[in-house]
Amino acid sequence: MDERASFRKRVILITGASGFTGGHACHYFAEQGYQVAAMVRRIPPGPVPEGITYYKCDLLDKHELENVVQRIAPDAVLHLGGKNSVPESWRSPLLYMETNVLPTVYLLNTLRSFPSCRIVIAGSMMVFPLTSPFQPSHPYSLSKSLQKAVVLSWEVLFGQTVILAEPSNLIGPGPSTGFCALLARHIAACEQEGKTVPFKISSKTARRDFLDVRDAVKAYDVLLERGMPGHTVTISSGIQCTLEEITLSMLGIAGSVVPLEWGDEADASADQGPQPPDESMAGLGWKPEIPLTTSLRDVLQHFRERKGGDV
Repeated sequence: MDERASFRKRVILITGASGFTGGHACHYFAEQGYQVAAMVRRIPPGPVPEGITYYKCDLLDKHELENVVQRIAPDAVLHLGGKNSVPESWRSPLLYMETNVLPTVYLLNTLRSFPSCRIVIAGSMMVFPLTSPFQPSHPYSLSKSLQKAVVLSWEVLFGQTVILAEPSNLIGPGPSTGFCALLARHIAACEQEGKTVPFKISSKTARRDFLDVRDAVKAYDVLLERGMPGHTVTISSGIQCTLEEITLSMLGIAGSVVPLEWGDEADASADQGPQPPDESMAGLGWKPEIPLTTSLRDVLQHFRERKGGDV
């Protein structure tokens, strides 16, 4: 049995398992032969998929988290738990500091008992440079920047090596709160409920890099298997679109006419700038495979099937 086959039979702990990326990750790793320990706040109803075991745990309860991790004894960890809505972060900044920073600290501290465990933590491209003067764009950016500071500092202080993956804007079927999901949900609601309320978009010219969540999950797999611990890795498509381009593309796929309301704000977070994928990912054998049009079509189909719900 080769090393890869042996690794595939190990236990992988996935936090945030009931979320958008977490749901895709659980099914992907189970299909690859892992025993998936899916950490969730609430056990989902219905039959449990083969290869997946759910563990109820509040990531903000450090004692409960420690006990559950000790029971699982993971060989690999993919930390996806947290919050990622920029608008919500303005309304609940303290919640974002707690949810995106403290569980990372608790998890890393607990995993010190498992020195051979491979760890990938999902960060964000929306972090700001950790040098003065600090210029966060929003509370979400601040929370993910503090998370990054924790991850990098943990290696310096305790010698605990972690791979920090910084994905771009993930899209695909599932309960996402991202721009494309919100637009698809609105289109589906207009089609099925006759809604005429315009969809509000802050800027026509703001540019974004969009990556299919299924490609991102494969990137996490590659990093867990062959990534270099202690590195921060950019995960992106390398192709940018304006919000106007992505909106018109989805409307073209939908074949629908939906009222739009364009804003003209030009704040610091409007344009995310070029986000090329990390060159090391190509060397590890990963590259984006799913075309943007396929991702948009799948997102739209997801919400059409759910009559505009499930965000």
